[in-house]
Amino acid sequence: MRGKKSFRIALVMPLLIVAAACGPLDGGSAGNKSKVEENLLTGLPGSNDRILAVKIDDTRAAHPQVGVESADVVYIEQVEAGLTRLLALYSSNYPVKIGPIRSARISDIDILAEYGRVGFVFSGAQSRMYPVIDAANVANIGAQRNPPSVYFRDPLRYAPTNMFVYPEKLLETDPNAESIDRVRAPGWTFGPNPGVGKAITRAEVEWPNARYAVQWSKREDRWLIEFNGEANLNPDGYQLGSPTFVIQVVPIVPSEFGDRYGGITPKSEVIGTGKGFLLRDGQVIEIQWTRESATAPTRWSLLDGTPAPFERGQIWIALTATEPIFSYRVDATESEGEK
Repeated sequence: MRGKKSFRIALVMPLLIVAAACGPLDGGSAGNKSKVEENLLTGLPGSNDRILAVKIDDTRAAHPQVGVESADVVYIEQVEAGLTRLLALYSSNYPVKIGPIRSARISDIDILAEYGRVGFVFSGAQSRMYPVIDAANVANIGAQRNPPSVYFRDPLRYAPTNMFVYPEKLLETDPNAESIDRVRAPGWTFGPNPGVGKAITRAEVEWPNARYAVQWSKREDRWLIEFNGEANLNPDGYQLGSPTFVIQVVPIVPSEFGDRYGGITPKSEVIGTGKGFLLRDGQVIEIQWTRESATAPTRWSLLDGTPAPFERGQIWIALTATEPIFSYRVDATESEGEK
């Protein structure tokens, strides 16, 4: 296995230096030195604060998206017309603003249930969805409850992809934010590569009207994300990406809900069991996922039943009903892939 990864050392070392400079937590003996807190979702140095779930538009008009690079976990889910939207979870770092914010969907309820009482950030919902949201274990801190000083319109963008939110201000002003849970331990674990993967250079995931791809970057030690054939960049030109990209194969079925144009809202069935693929270290590892109930965590295991270890860092989870396409390394002679 590889040693400590260089780009993570660059991120972690300043925090360790600060911790060392502060000395022991109690200011006493050198034997009681301060410990750097690790975020439960990413395994990286960071706080474990209240968890926000933010619904973000994922059409071409919505790009570049703002604040996605700061999320701990990002779900890609299918919506009407075969398009995708993001459901991004934040607990260790709230960026200044996030968006474009879009409306809630029925899939969000089951996806979020395993994380406890999250703060649900969304632009609105059809009238029949509000009773479902009210009955769910989420804190409704959506746009319909808050003023334009918290949820605001970007004058340089066009509706409906121009609504953004100030998350810190939202947490300070919405009374419902007081009931939000702090982040809890997820269903995945972190650990070294189990050595059972196949080396790949690229993976592609498709929905009826959207396409994602990830390209392994040895230099950056992470998967660089593409959206509909182009590099997925934030407003500063930074390409979104992650050390861990999970493809969760799930049934996607019609729901009782739909949009104003008559489109049926699909629902991603995330409770049950199924196949998945864990992408890390330039490899693909076939895995299984299991979730016994809405409130139970999703467990990820290797084919032999042992836990599938994720790499530390931001986690992306693509919910899809189709098999992904992998480009295997033609010069790879062993399962360990690029070193």
